[in-house]
Amino acid sequence: MAEIDKSAIRDAATVIVLRDRHSTPSILMGQRGAKAAFMPNKFVFPGGAVDASDGDVPLVGDLPEPCFSRLEDDAPSGMQRALGAAAVRELWEETGLILGTRGDWPVTPHPDWENFAASGHLPTAAPMQYVFRALTPPGRTRRFDARFFLVDASHIQSDLDDFSHACEELSHLQWIPLEQARSFDLPFITEVVLAEVESRLGTSAPPVSVPYFKNNDEASLFLRLHGRPQPDSD
Repeated sequence: MAEIDKSAIRDAATVIVLRDRHSTPSILMGQRGAKAAFMPNKFVFPGGAVDASDGDVPLVGDLPEPCFSRLEDDAPSGMQRALGAAAVRELWEETGLILGTRGDWPVTPHPDWENFAASGHLPTAAPMQYVFRALTPPGRTRRFDARFFLVDASHIQSDLDDFSHACEELSHLQWIPLEQARSFDLPFITEVVLAEVESRLGTSAPPVSVPYFKNNDEASLFLRLHGRPQPDSD
């Protein structure tokens, strides 16, 4: 078996679930294990790498515009559905929460999706917004090109406090009041993302542009992703 290139950059999706946005906002986070190769012991949002099967998943809804188009800024073409599906799958695997609609799968699900399909739901990316992107700096044990998606907890189709179907990748899953989140042991980039989430509390509209921390071999850049101009609706 060929050795895995641990320095390779993997596309990834991260989900920020926001609860009680207009009253006492909180976010869902969990703690990575002490022996995890990437960000051990840190409190993080659920998320992970895109799997090969994610692009073939029957999403019942894509990410809305302009989020859908912005995912192609400074990125390979045609990854939107795989990224949206990966976000739904990672949320399910790491928390047991369902982002989907009731329905039967039109195809036999890939083994990675069997338990989700058994819940009687089809995945949807339609309620999510693309709000942040970050490329892990060179020299780390793992490198991810992570897209962060914000979703209101009202779109979750399962009990928000039931994590019984979660895998063991994250421990201490909990709803953390947004105002207290910075008191936890967070990765630097998560603290930056929290500021973006705070700026979105008063609006449900997509961001004007998406912040992108691009850390490559040449430089560390802070960019803004705008997407393609959209045609007039009339």
